[in-house]
Amino acid sequence: MKKQSNLGRLLSYAGNRKILSYLSWFFAAVSALIALVPFWYIWRILKEVIEVAPNFGEAVNITHYGWMAVLFAVAAVLVYITGLMCSHMAAFRIATNMRIEMTEHISKLPLGVIEQFGSGKLRRTISETTGATEAYLAHQLPDKAKAIANIVGMLALLAVFDWRLGLLSLAPVLLAFICMSGMTGKNMQRKMTEYQNALADMSNEAVEYVRGIPVVKTFGQTVFSFKKFKGTIDNYEKWTTSYTLDLRGPMMLYTLAINSVFAFLIVGAFWFSHGTVTPKLLLDVLFYIIITPVITLTMTSLMYMSENNMIVADAIERVDSVLNLSELSTSDNVQHPADGSVELENVSFSYDGSKNAVDNVSLKIADGQTVAFVGPSGGGKTTVSRLAARFWDVGRGSIKVGGMDVSNIDPETLMSLYSIVFQDVTLFDNTVMENIRIGKKDASDEEVMAAARLANVAEFVEKLPDKWNSNIGENGCELSGGERQRISIARAFLKDAPIILLDEATASLDVENETAIQTALSRLIKNKTVLIIAHRMRTVSGADKIVVLKDGLVSEQGSPEELYKKNGTFAHMVKLQTESESWKIEA
Repeated sequence: MKKQSNLGRLLSYAGNRKILSYLSWFFAAVSALIALVPFWYIWRILKEVIEVAPNFGEAVNITHYGWMAVLFAVAAVLVYITGLMCSHMAAFRIATNMRIEMTEHISKLPLGVIEQFGSGKLRRTISETTGATEAYLAHQLPDKAKAIANIVGMLALLAVFDWRLGLLSLAPVLLAFICMSGMTGKNMQRKMTEYQNALADMSNEAVEYVRGIPVVKTFGQTVFSFKKFKGTIDNYEKWTTSYTLDLRGPMMLYTLAINSVFAFLIVGAFWFSHGTVTPKLLLDVLFYIIITPVITLTMTSLMYMSENNMIVADAIERVDSVLNLSELSTSDNVQHPADGSVELENVSFSYDGSKNAVDNVSLKIADGQTVAFVGPSGGGKTTVSRLAARFWDVGRGSIKVGGMDVSNIDPETLMSLYSIVFQDVTLFDNTVMENIRIGKKDASDEEVMAAARLANVAEFVEKLPDKWNSNIGENGCELSGGERQRISIARAFLKDAPIILLDEATASLDVENETAIQTALSRLIKNKTVLIIAHRMRTVSGADKIVVLKDGLVSEQGSPEELYKKNGTFAHMVKLQTESESWKIEA
């Protein structure tokens, strides 16, 4: 099957506005041809002036020719503006449809895949990369049609005036094309890809750096404390220097060639005249001196179009990198879970395809049972819990929810079964009310406030200036960590899903907030299936079952009392934490 061209790919997003793209090229080409007509009137003015010299009073048509030149110049501008209006309407629709398709595709991706792709890179692809195609469609393609029409019109003028001077004026064009070839091609396309990669890496690392600014300020460090961020900046600097040096020679020769047209014309005029300047030769030389800047502008436009072609090719490749991410697969035999039970059978999973993060894990979580995942850092606690919610598809084995394989459950249905309270809460620059309503988009104000009271949100909301309608700032910057966590729990109350996933929701909180949140969580998990990722052993004392994960394997599982009596990994962890709690600062 023949690969679709980049332009064909873009126009496939245009819908019923594709015709506007074609019209924009037509109007741009027509405007270029109309814009050449004033030069013909300028030639007639020069001709009349030379013919009547020195009796310039006999030049009676100059005013008419001047106004006609102005008229056609204005007409060319108006036609070109019409073309740009068409191209912009089509470009906006295409960019919008691309963003919509990517956003809809992202909504169907496993959450783990989105996390691995990188938020900065994803944001840049959706926003800025599609913006590059917008500029290409709105400006570059009409300008390309205009440039082609200019070249055709200029060739036609050669037949009307002195063809020898016309060919001489085109000689620099040939030289410029040769120089331009050194600035395009596969090597430059590779360079452009490296450039976009460098920008994407900087975008990703910049997001991480901005998030870490409080830490940098606290410890009096500089941007260089973030080695990865500095590394991406250094990489971008290295690329920019290399790219500039590679283009220095071709660009210098191109500029010299495209601006040497006057030298060619003057030398040619002396050569053809054999030292004798006739009125016609003078007229033709003057005309070509006036019109040749059009050649310079046209060639410069074509040069930048070549660069934009590479930018668009790279943009489409990056858009495809998002669209080619595999969606969650679903079976034709869509089933509905019977309850909130979760079962993992011989589950193995690897992030990089080489080393398993979890290996041959099997466990059963009954409906309404509370299970805590504990173990050393990197043991697989988060991976197992998120595999249960199908953040990723397993490499081997199977996961069942309510007795049904998760691959046979509609992804939206599966996510509706889970309420997830992460340690790191994501909030939006909106009101308290709307941030809680994320849990159930059609919830009434009364339902939102009822969920908020269960999560102990009302305690601090009543102290805010506008209470429930108070804006909490970007990612809840107006609230404390405990208050932000309570809003997250309120969302879970509002959603009222049968399975709760808790990622150590009380970590790093003060005693007052921890108490309020523990009370809220006790209400939330009542009669629910609960999966807890725990680091504090005292938080899992009331769990029905504890699963100890170490190096991706289940090393122990059972009730807290059973595991403590075994005197294994769990008992050792409890002992260490008990000892650490007795630690105190001594002068």
